[in-house]
Amino acid sequence: MRKNQHAAERLFRIGELSSLAGISPRTIDYYTSMGLLLPAKRSSGNYRLYDEETLTRLRQIEQLKAQKFSLEEIREQFVSHNRVATDEAVNRKLADLQIHLAQLEREVKELEPVIEQLKPRQAKKLYQAITPQTAACVEALLLLLGKSNFM
Repeated sequence: MRKNQHAAERLFRIGELSSLAGISPRTIDYYTSMGLLLPAKRSSGNYRLYDEETLTRLRQIEQLKAQKFSLEEIREQFVSHNRVATDEAVNRKLADLQIHLAQLEREVKELEPVIEQLKPRQAKKLYQAITPQTAACVEALLLLLGKSNFM
């Protein structure tokens, strides 16, 4: 089954991948049917074979699920991520940035009602405590979210 593989390329059957990732084979099947995972190839016995990249992707999916992303949101992130670039290092960095930006977006949305309810003096005190770098970062996030004039 593995005669034609290069020594550096390691492929896993679903049971092996399941054990390595700590995820049930049924879940891996489901993720595959959703398009979240793609087998690297099929064996001569028609088994799906997954590569190391799939293991990394499974870990990303579990991390995003822990951050309360739906599977559809995760799939959309992967689809948009794959359109951006083909270089593996750039793709990994972009995926990490997307995860961080999405988490920051969620946190900003959670803070919006709190900030809106501040009294003017409380808001002024809060804004004075914010460093210029933090203020610039918050402003950039709000611009990305389609909002402005935070400060």
